[in-house]
Amino acid sequence: MTDEDRSATNLGSPSGVGVEGQVGAAATDGLVGAATILAVTILASTSPAAGTWMSHPASIQPTVLILGGFLTVPPMYRPLVQRLKDRGAAGAVVASVWTPDWLLAGARGIGPICSRSAKALRAAISLSAELSEGAPLLVIGHSAGGITGRLLTAPEPVQGRRLGAARWIGAIVTLGTPHRLAAGQGIGRRINEVAASTAAAIVPGAFFAPEIGYLTVASRAIRSDPVGTGRERVAYLLYRSVIGRAAVPGTEGDGLVPVVAAGLDGARQVMLDGAAHGVSGGPWYGSADAVDVWWPIALETWRSALEHRAQAARAAG
Repeated sequence: MTDEDRSATNLGSPSGVGVEGQVGAAATDGLVGAATILAVTILASTSPAAGTWMSHPASIQPTVLILGGFLTVPPMYRPLVQRLKDRGAAGAVVASVWTPDWLLAGARGIGPICSRSAKALRAAISLSAELSEGAPLLVIGHSAGGITGRLLTAPEPVQGRRLGAARWIGAIVTLGTPHRLAAGQGIGRRINEVAASTAAAIVPGAFFAPEIGYLTVASRAIRSDPVGTGRERVAYLLYRSVIGRAAVPGTEGDGLVPVVAAGLDGARQVMLDGAAHGVSGGPWYGSADAVDVWWPIALETWRSALEHRAQAARAAG
């Protein structure tokens, strides 16, 4: 394990969290990039802001952690960050996970990506202490990033990395995440081997509900058809690469991930009609019209989890 990986472990430590995040030119807007290194120490248990949100969880605005998808790069999510802030998010951090990290995951496993995501989570915790009175984060995972978000809560080590970040996460919202891949082949088989099967084994379904709210967002933008339009034929091939023979003519999805693969046991689900899977090339999960559908429900899901924690704390105290 590298020094970078070691610095990103042990998120579950009750005494505090050490942070080493990469902050880019948009840091003043809460967007974490890759230009410089910012070392921050978060004493979550002693910070003056920590825990004050419990007295009024319904009025807190969330700090968001965005975990990008397979083969994406952080700058792709800058428009989404701004849209979320325009709709009430206090701030946002984007994990510094890049295309080469995903390509190397086939050989190295999901551990290094979890380490990078954990560093971003620490930066987001620091931002929450400044902007959201230390409230647990609202995590948004696009595509495979939704699986990473679940793994961050793992109560047992993931490839030797102790994550255990459930206490710092209030909701996990997944956008076109292929949670169900057991029957897949090609792309689906690789993602399953690298990440999904681990999440299913360690944190199955809505594992920490109701302390963490879970929301999955899927899209039925494209129906597959092996003899249809070019787009429909491509969708048919891609759906089969994700869920294998379960993908039949007429299977609905976002062009890459079928609706049936995007569900998570115990999670609430939102269905979109016109969102494609990818970040570029047209309307997608992060486009303004799509965000207007799922963001209010994500907020509701997050606030419900916070209210549950606040009630439990009042009952215990």
